[in-house]
Amino acid sequence: MNAELKALRGSAAIAGAATFGCGEAPGFTDMELLARAAHAAVADAGLRMRDIDGLCTASASAAMWALPVVEYLGLNPRYIDGTMLGGSSFIAHLLPAMQAIRSGQCSAVLICYGSAQRSAAFGRREIVAARRFLDPQPYEHPYEPMLPVSAYALAASRHMHAFGTTREQLADVAVAARAWAALNPEAFMREPLTRDDVLGSRMVSDPLTVRDCCLVTDGGGACVLVSADRARDLPGKPVYVLGNATAVWNRQISSMADLTVTAASQSGREAFAMAGLGPGDMDVVQLYDAFTINTLLFLEDLGFCPKGEGGRFVAGGAIAPGGRLPVNTNGGGLSCVHPGMYGIFALIEAVRQLRGECGERQVKNAHTALAHGNGGMLSSQATAILGTAEALR
Repeated sequence: MNAELKALRGSAAIAGAATFGCGEAPGFTDMELLARAAHAAVADAGLRMRDIDGLCTASASAAMWALPVVEYLGLNPRYIDGTMLGGSSFIAHLLPAMQAIRSGQCSAVLICYGSAQRSAAFGRREIVAARRFLDPQPYEHPYEPMLPVSAYALAASRHMHAFGTTREQLADVAVAARAWAALNPEAFMREPLTRDDVLGSRMVSDPLTVRDCCLVTDGGGACVLVSADRARDLPGKPVYVLGNATAVWNRQISSMADLTVTAASQSGREAFAMAGLGPGDMDVVQLYDAFTINTLLFLEDLGFCPKGEGGRFVAGGAIAPGGRLPVNTNGGGLSCVHPGMYGIFALIEAVRQLRGECGERQVKNAHTALAHGNGGMLSSQATAILGTAEALR
């Protein structure tokens, strides 16, 4: 691990975090959802929008999204990161933002996202057409696969074939997410869900049913990152960034060398090395669960269980409330919120857990958290290790 990266450990902290319009928010645009969340996060940090001199943002609907965000929020940033890596973008934005703060380029970075995907006037066909125009994949799109679900179904089928993973074990991921969502007033789907409910729901792309797939919701989310020294003077409990790394091995699912191994095995290893911690040190884990297979793959690749053991690891409520490892404590993308890209919400839930703000779903004595983002078809992977002041020691 590069000594300069290790020196960044704990140098910056998330001082504010907020969401807005999670679930259904008719009448709001992507920008309006982002702006409401951004203003709330800045206020949560004890700052004003004029204090923000750094911006990180991305959108699937616009190639130069950072520009209208700057204009809409009335910012004059000295640091801008509009890197678009899909749902992992907002976790991947952390390390460059930390470097910008450390160098003195800026002092307060707003990381923000908003999407009205559920309530938007245009439908799924238009969204798919727009994404194919903006992100052509010449080896797959000519065959018109039902992306992204068919790509993840392919990975799930391979995992089942290679390791004996069962549909019941995949269903346990969705059941656990719903159990956490039942404790979260902000979650979009909170009604009880059983393994039989998941297995008996409509098949979307074999072996994945509709309950193996993430929600389609509206929502905005934002965080404010400042230096550790400044965070200590702000009103909220700071959450320090102990480690962060991003890795990309492929864009298309057909380009993966092994459908059961993702670049999370690299991003996780590097983030843990920067933090000086390991999987066994994590009190809460927030994973990008666009599909139930994601949770199994990331638990394995991030080192929480051996490769191929993800299904057995989650079985029987092990990642549900009261289980051995609290995973996706807000309900995740499967039951809480998923407005196109989920990574910012995994980050926000990790922050809220470490600040002790989660009410019924609060994990006791949580001092460390992992937030992991995924983009594309198991393509970009970004891992963040966060901690309270106790974890800095």
